[in-house]
Amino acid sequence: MSLGGGGGAQQQLQQLAEEIEQIDEQIEVLRGEIEGLRQQKTEIDEAIEAIETLETGETVQVPLGGEAYLRAEVQDIDEIIVEFGGGYAAEREQDGAIDTLESKKDTLDDRIEDIQSDIAELETESEELEQQAQQMQQQQMQQMQQMQQQQQQQDE
Repeated sequence: MSLGGGGGAQQQLQQLAEEIEQIDEQIEVLRGEIEGLRQQKTEIDEAIEAIETLETGETVQVPLGGEAYLRAEVQDIDEIIVEFGGGYAAEREQDGAIDTLESKKDTLDDRIEDIQSDIAELETESEELEQQAQQMQQQQMQQMQQMQQQQQQQDE
């Protein structure tokens, strides 16, 4: 009996372990993406709440970037500029701005569902690879036990 076959099995096990690790890394990246999308949804909810509660003439803090803000007076709550994506924005009245933001949330929800589906598929693939690795390990253990038994019989 040659132990060379066992080395091939070890190599296969190592390859399976690497594949499982790659899948786990992909899952973590996707989970991070979901977290980012959920943060965007939270920001949209905050914007909708502000649009619904602010009135013309109120003072607000406008972010300038770099964690700097400027106080400004709302001149007309029905003149809200909303980004559509791709660098495009348009002025909308209050209800239209809210509708646009709600639509963006729906798009984010769809993307989150797609990513969750991708994660489920990757988890299934990972589980299958783990089962395959366990089966290979069990087969190796059985082969080693058989070899030990044969060696003991030859020694007797």
